[in-house]
Amino acid sequence: MLLNVLEVLTSPWLLGALALPTVLWIVLYFGPLLATMVLPAQNLKKKYGAEWALVTGGSSGIGRALVEALALQGFNVVIVALGGGLLDETHAALSAAFKDQKFVKVGVNFAPGVDYMTPIKEATDGLPIQCIFNNAGYIVTGFYDSTLGAKQAANMECNAVAAARITHHFLGRLIAARLRGCVVFTSSAVAYMPAPFCVMYGATKAFLTNFAGSLAAEVRCKGVDVLSIHPSPVATAFYSGLDHRIDMMDKAARGAVAASTLPKVIFKSVGRVVWREVGAPAVIMRLSASLLPGNFLYWSSAVAAPFLPDYKTHDVNRGRKE
Repeated sequence: MLLNVLEVLTSPWLLGALALPTVLWIVLYFGPLLATMVLPAQNLKKKYGAEWALVTGGSSGIGRALVEALALQGFNVVIVALGGGLLDETHAALSAAFKDQKFVKVGVNFAPGVDYMTPIKEATDGLPIQCIFNNAGYIVTGFYDSTLGAKQAANMECNAVAAARITHHFLGRLIAARLRGCVVFTSSAVAYMPAPFCVMYGATKAFLTNFAGSLAAEVRCKGVDVLSIHPSPVATAFYSGLDHRIDMMDKAARGAVAASTLPKVIFKSVGRVVWREVGAPAVIMRLSASLLPGNFLYWSSAVAAPFLPDYKTHDVNRGRKE
């Protein structure tokens, strides 16, 4: 019986039947990925005939790197971020470094119940913003049931709801004016995977990834490109000030790349792909999510989680709301 099964599994017709879809899958995944790596970075100002861009979370990390890269391409930039010293310093430094460009700062808090859209609309009234970068986001760590609901709601508002609202406003203006442009979302490779100990972060990034993919189908024919970028760990303040340290995140942070490396990849990818993984960890996570059945991936994560060091460490104080 076993020999018969082995004969079937190793038969030429079965191997041939499996080879074709495997080769096709490899070509369809790695082809666009390699193309975006080989092709030169695009000047988005020239590509879209644009003058203005908007970046959320633009006062530090990936956001600031994007603002600087856009300014180098000749863009005027609206910087949307938490109000305060860091935003003021960033605005002053960029205004001094790029004297031919204009920078508008909008200090807002993407939190539930806060009217952050009105200041953004007022500051951008009359500005033809054609490139929108939804980059603002942060992570709340710890067990979902032991973290205050207000914290989780604030995380969802910043990471997902604000991006959807900002996109709705500026995309509507683009379509109505028949202008070309792009909408870019800073997602994460964790969007494809189970995300224990940072449930809301994983869920909001999964939202952004699917939102971008679905939106692209609606607006590409109108001249608007949509991109969801999934970076591997990036060296920013993202890893500081966490409520709970996560061993896996600490290990990942040791191999983090500089934020300044992201804009070039993004500029290469806009309009060429809709999803873009950046770095080996992100590619590996995407491959794992593609090759393994979803039910098995999430079921095995649920079974294995209690044996992880992070689970054991934080489970001791579980039940205390933070």
